Amino acid sequence: MSALCILLAIIDILAALTMIILFLVQEGNDRGMGVVGGASNDSYYSKAKGRSLEERLKFYTKVAVIIFTISSVLLYLSIAHGW
Repeated sequence: MSALCILLAIIDILAALTMIILFLVQEGNDRGMGVVGGASNDSYYSKAKGRSLEERLKFYTKVAVIIFTISSVLLYLSIAHGW
């Protein structure tokens, strides 16, 4: 196994663990049936959601997914072609 394969495998494992942790840390959508009845939460938190911790976690999750996908494809190609 070449150094490139080892490096890509380490990046792949770290990205996968990061994704798992970020998925578990995020809050779920627990609005439930209140949406049907017209219940609304127009608080300061909901208005400033773009700058909140939850939005940053979503962004970091997307970055981790992209890194995981790219590293998985590159790892497969490096093993298949013997780079």
